[in-house]
Amino acid sequence: MTQDSGALSLPDLTIERIETVAVRVPLDRVYKGSHYRMTHRSTIITRIHTASGIIGEAYAGDEDAGLADINAIILNEIAPVLVGEDAFATERCWQLARPATWDILRDRRLGLVATACVDVAIWDAVGKALNMPLHKLWGGYRTEVPVITIGGYYAEDADIAAEVSGLVEAQFAGMKFKIGGLSPEEDAARFREARAAAGPDFKLAVDANQGWTPAQAIRFAQLVEDCDIMWFEEPCVWQNDRRAMRDVRLQGGVPVCAGQSEFSAAGCRDLMETGSIDFCNFDSSWSGGPTEWRRAAAIASVYDVRMAHHEEPQVASHLLASIPHGTFLEYFHPQRDPIWHNIIANKPELKNGHIQLPTGPGLGWELDLDYIERYRTELPLEPAPAH
Repeated sequence: MTQDSGALSLPDLTIERIETVAVRVPLDRVYKGSHYRMTHRSTIITRIHTASGIIGEAYAGDEDAGLADINAIILNEIAPVLVGEDAFATERCWQLARPATWDILRDRRLGLVATACVDVAIWDAVGKALNMPLHKLWGGYRTEVPVITIGGYYAEDADIAAEVSGLVEAQFAGMKFKIGGLSPEEDAARFREARAAAGPDFKLAVDANQGWTPAQAIRFAQLVEDCDIMWFEEPCVWQNDRRAMRDVRLQGGVPVCAGQSEFSAAGCRDLMETGSIDFCNFDSSWSGGPTEWRRAAAIASVYDVRMAHHEEPQVASHLLASIPHGTFLEYFHPQRDPIWHNIIANKPELKNGHIQLPTGPGLGWELDLDYIERYRTELPLEPAPAH
């Protein structure tokens, strides 16, 4: 079936049904940052079935504890209002799903991730219907992106020099190094080990995961001012972080990155308006999907703020490649994110610090069905009661 749009004859993208598959994979060890720990990597695969037979398919989110709630929100709250809608109407579909975020008695991020799951699958269907990869549909600025990874986790047996040297050898363009769990002096010493092993051409950012006071963050920046920090991510505790990050940026003399903890493009705008950031690493999966991320990117372009993306390389790669102010794609090594490294059957190889974007329509990723089935987990259809 087709539908007419002026002179164009387009496939019928009327949404007929939505299905989900939850995947939960144990990690090889406990990963610890400044104030958190992770034992599993989890996600939800969402499939949008349309009248023409085109299926939009994507995975989004890395929640573990809220996995069942997100799945239930997709099936019970979002799917009923989208069945019968035209998937080409991306803005309308996004707005119809928006009430999933309005329940004040539950964590708002649950509804946001549920919306993102559906939003990115809808965009995949649109790209397939137009026979165009999403990075091209969204702007097509480049066809490859540089890649950094995340490391420097706290562990008794950590060998920082060996870890960083291995990443250089693996041809990453750089890494994001975990700090904020020790004193500024102790973490500065750890970071200096990383810089010594990395050499001058390897990009090094630091991420405190909101671990320090402004004074501590400024002190750290001063201690490593000769180490060429690419950015200082989320340096300060959350309760007054816009002003705190502004102070770190100005007094510490270091570029600041934040945005992953924001729920909306408006929240990112406020970070820019207060002069708090140089890089915005808004997370499309934590904020309602690519539709909302692209709004934040448009705002960033008028504030001269560069865009990054918190994890989620399966969609971040397309978003960052689509715009002129996109920066580094980030993804973990295989033990930290076994889903990205195993679920994508056609994952591009890292070469000279970059990966090539897929040329197939939509997201262009081929999902490994055997891997999905191996780690598929059955979830209840009803969300947990609100407290």
